[in-house]
Amino acid sequence: MTPQFHPSLVNDPFDDPAVYVDFLYERRALLFDLGDIRALSPRKILRITHIFISHTHIDHFIGFSQVIRLCLGREKSLHLFGPPGFIARVEHSLASFTWNLVESYPTDFTVVAVELHPDGTGNSAEFHCQSGFRREQEQTGQVAGGIILDEDGFRIRAAFLDHKTVSLAFALEEKDHVNIMKNRLLELGLPTGPWLADLKRAIMRGEDDDKPFRVWWHGEAGTEERRFTLGELKSTILNIVPGQRIAYVTDAANTPANAAKIVELARGADFLFIEAAFLDAEQAQASERHHLTARQAGLLARKAGVARVIPFHFSPRYQGMEEALLRELGT
Repeated sequence: MTPQFHPSLVNDPFDDPAVYVDFLYERRALLFDLGDIRALSPRKILRITHIFISHTHIDHFIGFSQVIRLCLGREKSLHLFGPPGFIARVEHSLASFTWNLVESYPTDFTVVAVELHPDGTGNSAEFHCQSGFRREQEQTGQVAGGIILDEDGFRIRAAFLDHKTVSLAFALEEKDHVNIMKNRLLELGLPTGPWLADLKRAIMRGEDDDKPFRVWWHGEAGTEERRFTLGELKSTILNIVPGQRIAYVTDAANTPANAAKIVELARGADFLFIEAAFLDAEQAQASERHHLTARQAGLLARKAGVARVIPFHFSPRYQGMEEALLRELGT
């Protein structure tokens, strides 16, 4: 199948953590963590709609001001998710600048911040450019099953890990991947067109097979159409397979509770981005700093049965020793 999501590390594994996930055929992207993102072009940053922050240590959140600077003056909403206390961190970051002229801007760039809590609640607040980024529109809701974002094509799941503060791990889970069999389209005499995107969305939403569906296109005589049920189209022109899974884990102590959560979150993932901060000979240092060693990260990946492991967040002390970390990881 053609992958819908294309994940990649923003930086060298010795530099600040950030994973960029580009969407195929859409002008959209997601970002996991927000360290130094100068390696991303403005075009790529402007594609980002949602950012998922593990915690607000400076190497995971220093890029926030850069994103705000680039989005300012644009009609855009940017959604950020983080751990307990996150809304206040966003509020204080925005309040560190002077916004006395923004009320005259013709656009209202908006930051929507959501903070997640282990008890299953989630608080949100909005910060509007034209209001000088004051906190407003506060709400409290419930998060069921760890799912913090649920769209037609994918969901994001979060787990709470211990880093002597809460550090969130995330999984991007594509819902069933819908492939169009173009040879079957030709056999039915159906053209490609925007109706295929509508069909995919209907399938992703789980609509009933007996629901009528209109296939339309622009022909020589104007708009033409044919009618099918969703079930008919599913059985003739679609190939539905399990979707991609991408997991992101960083800054977590090697504890039994953390290990169980990481394995569950990453189980069967196509990609696992996981920190490998220390060599195993320095387990004591890793434990003191509440990080994973490369060997511990590799063991977790194997227990989760992931297809590919991408390690990152290496301690700078190992500059020039990347191969040693990779050997311990088992890649």
